[in-house]
Amino acid sequence: MSLITNAKSWARQIKRDVVAVYFAARDLRTPPLVRVLAVLVAAYALSPIDLIPDFIPIIGYLDDLLIVPLGLLLVVRLLPPEVLAASRARAAAVLERPRSTIAAAVFIALWLTAAAAFGYWLLHYGR
Repeated sequence: MSLITNAKSWARQIKRDVVAVYFAARDLRTPPLVRVLAVLVAAYALSPIDLIPDFIPIIGYLDDLLIVPLGLLLVVRLLPPEVLAASRARAAAVLERPRSTIAAAVFIALWLTAAAAFGYWLLHYGR
């Protein structure tokens, strides 16, 4: 297996486990402290805000390459096996759903319309 294939496989597993941890945090069979940790890890992984901004060379991507996988590893090890299996199955099912290009186009059109309206407002009334 090539390095790129391994990296893609690892990234897919991380993505699946982030969604699985989110589902595990909502599962009542998960112990309370593990639920809190799962919520924190899933929220950090899904949040666009990082502890270390990505524009800082090398160090900016360190949190994405270390903090998220280590947090996921900790939560996965602390989860009851039946909760982990059920959460991973649910995550895999969610991630396999087809994505709508029409919905994506509608959202892009909405954002572009909002940006154009804001630009128009700035030009005419923003003085």
